[in-house]
Amino acid sequence: MLNKPVLVESLIVFIIVLFLHAVVWDRYSWCAVALAIQAFYVQFKWDRLLQLGGAVFQFRTAANSGLLPASMVIPLLGIAMKERCKSAGIVYFERFGIVVASTGMLVALFLSVIAVGITKPVPTNTCILTGVAGSIIIYTMKHSLTVSEVIEVLEVLLIFVYLSMILLYLLPRCFTPGEALLVLGGLSFVLNQLIKRSLNVIEGRGDPIDFFLLVAVVGVVLLGLFFTVLFIFMDSGTWISSMFFHMMTAVLGLGVIMPWLYRLIQRNPLFWLFQFLFQTQTRVYLLAYWTFLAASACGVVFYQNAKRSSECKKHQASTITRKYFHFIVVATYVPGLIYDRQLLYIAAVLCLAVFIFLEYIRYFRIKPFGQTLRHLLSLFLDERDSGPLILTHIYLLLGMSLPVWLFPRSCAPKGTLSGAGALVPYSGVLAVGVGDTIASIFGSTMGEIKWPGTKKTFEGTMTAIFAQIIAVALILIFDSSVNLNSSYAWILASVSLVSLLEAYTTQIDNLLLPLYLQIMFMA
Repeated sequence: MLNKPVLVESLIVFIIVLFLHAVVWDRYSWCAVALAIQAFYVQFKWDRLLQLGGAVFQFRTAANSGLLPASMVIPLLGIAMKERCKSAGIVYFERFGIVVASTGMLVALFLSVIAVGITKPVPTNTCILTGVAGSIIIYTMKHSLTVSEVIEVLEVLLIFVYLSMILLYLLPRCFTPGEALLVLGGLSFVLNQLIKRSLNVIEGRGDPIDFFLLVAVVGVVLLGLFFTVLFIFMDSGTWISSMFFHMMTAVLGLGVIMPWLYRLIQRNPLFWLFQFLFQTQTRVYLLAYWTFLAASACGVVFYQNAKRSSECKKHQASTITRKYFHFIVVATYVPGLIYDRQLLYIAAVLCLAVFIFLEYIRYFRIKPFGQTLRHLLSLFLDERDSGPLILTHIYLLLGMSLPVWLFPRSCAPKGTLSGAGALVPYSGVLAVGVGDTIASIFGSTMGEIKWPGTKKTFEGTMTAIFAQIIAVALILIFDSSVNLNSSYAWILASVSLVSLLEAYTTQIDNLLLPLYLQIMFMA
C-alpha cells in the first residue's frame, strides 16, 4: 500500500488540479481529473514493481515512482497556456497549448499502461480505471484536434517510446518513472518541435532565441548518444579516445549543429550570438557580473574540496554547503529577470549546454579534465545521484530556467502577464532559489516538529512560505513590470501548496516545484 507521505503528496496534487480547473472548467478538465485518478491508482502498481524489482528498467530506488505528480505537469501546463493565449486572442498558441496538453496526457497514459501490463497478476480494477481514463482522453482528442495535430501528438509519443528504451537502458538508476516521464517527455516534445520547424522554416514563425534553445538541447543530447554508442567499442579513458572526443565534438558542432541553426535563423549563428550578447551596455554589465558569480561558484567547489582531508575521503558536503549554489543562482537570475530576460534566456541555454558537456567529460573520463571533475563533484553527491550521471546541478539549472523558457511571450503583449501571471518567470527563483533553500537551512538547523512520515519539518515549510512572500514583496518593489492586480490570496495559496509539496515529495524538487508554481501562477 501507499505510505502516508505518498498519500499526502497525491492529495496536494489533486488540490492543485482542482484549483486550476475551478478557474477554468471545460472538456479538458474532465480529461485532467480522469488522468489524475487513474495515475493515483497506477502509482500503487509502479511502487510495488520498484519494491519487488519487477520493472523493465532500473529506476532510482530511494524514492517512490512519482507517477501522479509527474503525469499532471505537462497537461496542466498546456491547459494553462491555452487559457492565457485564448484570453489574449492568439489562436496559434491556443492550439499549441491544446497540443501540449494532449501530448502530456497521452504520454502519461502510455506509462500507466506499461505499469499495468507488466504487473502480475493483472490488476482488474486498475485496468478498468485506465481504460475509462484513456477513453475519455481519446474521445476528447478526437473532437478537439485536427488531423495534423493528432499526427504531431503521435509523433511525440513515438519519439518518447524510443528515447525511453534507449536512455533508460543506458542510464540505469538515474530516474524514477515520474522523472523519466518529465525529462524524456519534455525532450521528445523539443525534438519533435525542432523537426517540425526545420521542415517548415519558410513560414518564418518563431523567435531566433527559441530556435537556439531547441537546437542546443537536441544537439547536446544527440552528441551524448553518439559518444555513448562509440565508447561501447573503445576505452573512453585513453588519450586517443579523448582526442577523438574533442575532434568529433568540433566536427559535429561546426558541421551539423551550426548549419542546422543557420537554416532556422537565416544568419550566421556565431555572429548573431556575438551581436546579441554585446548589443547593449546593460548586457555587458550583466555578463561581467555573471562571470564573477560563476568564478565564485567554482571557488566554493575548490574550497570545499581543499577542506576534505586525506583521512576523510568519504566526507560529503552538508546540506547548507550545497545551498550556497542556490543563493548564487538566485543572485544570477534576479538581475536578468529584472533588466534583460532575453539575455537570461540565451545565457541559461548556453549554461545548460556547458553543464551537459562537462558531465559527458566526467562520465566518459575524457582527458585531461575527466578524472578531476569526478573528484571535485563527488563531494557534492547525495542520495538522488545513485546512477552513473550526476544530474542535481543540471536539475537546479533547469528548475530556474524552465519558467523563463516556457513563459508564453507571444500571449503577453506587454511582455508580462496580468495578476499572478506576472510572477511566472520568477517561479524557479521563488520555489527553488528561495523556498527550497530556506526550508532546508531552517529545517536542518532549527526544525523540531517533523511532518508525519518525512524528514522535513513544519518550521522549515513555514519559513519557506514566509520567505517567498517576502521575496514577492521585493519583486514588486524592484521590478516595475510586475502588477499583481490584488491577486495576493491566490499567490499565498500557490506558494503554500508548492511548499507543502516540497515537504512530502521524494522526486527531484528542483525540477518539479517550479513547474507546479508556474502552473498555479498561470491559472
